[in-house]
Amino acid sequence: MSTPEHIVFVTGRLARARLEKVAAGLPENLHWSIADAGVKVAALMTEEIIRRRIVLPEGATRIILPGRCRANPEHLAAHFGVPVERGPDEVVDLPAWLGLTARKVDLSRHDLRIFSEIVDASKMSVAQIVAKGLDLAQRGSDVIDLGGLPDTPFPHLEESVQALKGAGLKVSVDSFSREELVRGAGAGADFLLSLNEETLDLAFETDAVPILVPLRPDDLPSLDRAIERMLKAGRPFLADPILEPIHHGFVDSIARYRDTRARWPEIDMMMGTGNLTELTEADSLGVTALLVGMCSELSIGNVLIVQVSNHTRRTVEEHDAARRVMYAAKADSALPKGYGRALLALHDKRPFVQTADEIAQAAAEVRDPNYRIVTAEDGIHLYNRDIHRVGTDAMAFFPELDVASDGAHAFYLGAELAKAETAWRLGKRYVQDEALDWGCAADADIEDATAFKKAGHTRHSGPDAPPPGTRDARLVGPEAGATPPETIPEAQVRAEAAPERPQDPPTKLVCGRLVPADKA
Repeated sequence: MSTPEHIVFVTGRLARARLEKVAAGLPENLHWSIADAGVKVAALMTEEIIRRRIVLPEGATRIILPGRCRANPEHLAAHFGVPVERGPDEVVDLPAWLGLTARKVDLSRHDLRIFSEIVDASKMSVAQIVAKGLDLAQRGSDVIDLGGLPDTPFPHLEESVQALKGAGLKVSVDSFSREELVRGAGAGADFLLSLNEETLDLAFETDAVPILVPLRPDDLPSLDRAIERMLKAGRPFLADPILEPIHHGFVDSIARYRDTRARWPEIDMMMGTGNLTELTEADSLGVTALLVGMCSELSIGNVLIVQVSNHTRRTVEEHDAARRVMYAAKADSALPKGYGRALLALHDKRPFVQTADEIAQAAAEVRDPNYRIVTAEDGIHLYNRDIHRVGTDAMAFFPELDVASDGAHAFYLGAELAKAETAWRLGKRYVQDEALDWGCAADADIEDATAFKKAGHTRHSGPDAPPPGTRDARLVGPEAGATPPETIPEAQVRAEAAPERPQDPPTKLVCGRLVPADKA
């Protein structure tokens, strides 16, 4: 008989009340305890402190550390003899992290192949093409598409195809010139874009897989005839009914994808998304998510993407993120909600992790001069032992700060407050000393989760100011002012804490409306 799970949540003094409130709302069938190490700031606990101050209750089967704790889980697991994991950065995200308000998210899989076009390949050197191809592949592309330009010679086409193939990349050749398509196929291209029923003979002269298109976007019968010919010959192909721009046949072109899939349920298809992402001056991430969602519904397994305009500079990353989210949602027969923040660039689903009252309570317990910056619905909160101010204008805080003679600290606070204002106005989550999370719209910093951040300037000048280049939170040891460690059992917390139930209970889509799953 297996041992029932008993989770131990490790925390510090300041976060304990919030953890108790969230934990009290966890399901009754989940058993846990809270281990308060007695130190003020849980994120500053070291492995040595945790080993010395945490005593596991009988029956403990798993330990969850605070997300910003830099201790090494593997080392602690060896010490305690049970698995140790790093939990979410914010306590309010704990239910979702445990898989209680949303499913466990696996974004490692997808079923959509990305063709990335190098539109001006004929104007680039072979070395530049290979460098560009490798960059596109590193960002998520599966096939490098060499675009030919009208009336522009491409004398190094064969050499370019062979160089890309030599670098381990899949290659397609995209040209209106039959002669260039023949040359590309002869050099070893894997795919040819694009053939219609009048140029389809080329598909039987090469091993390259053709992408079939209609003679005109509105001429689906011509695409049907090309599909029929390839099917009768038993040869591979992709079919692309052609996506058209808004106000130039967009809605009708979407219908043609649906109609093609209905007539040919088993064939491989492609959608070229550039006519919408490039030719619509709107943030491309949402456009991409919608189009990839359509591909997911219609089982379209290939997209041709292009990046010419500056506003689509992240189109590879956007398509890569969208294909993973849509695949996971489709596998779960679910809406594309609750699958991470990659597709949320400007706004966060839950931007504020503390209420104004909770921040005020935390501010009242501060006994040092270090400034803390937090955001809530009512604005930006800045506090230390002497002040607690709330505002919405970063610059308006300056007269309240004792930093006139400390340029480094003034610069730091100015940068953090400006970042906090940006986050508050957009409805994004703000964390002091952390970069804003822009989803797949920007690369996230990769950092060592077992090491503390580099030292910085976070405290005012004066007689007891820290040495230059140090982070004040660590000038005083993490155990300064610590209280004896304490383990709080589940029953005590549930009895004393006001429960905070997850805000997003499981839902189902019924007749076009989201309703609680237990009432569906």
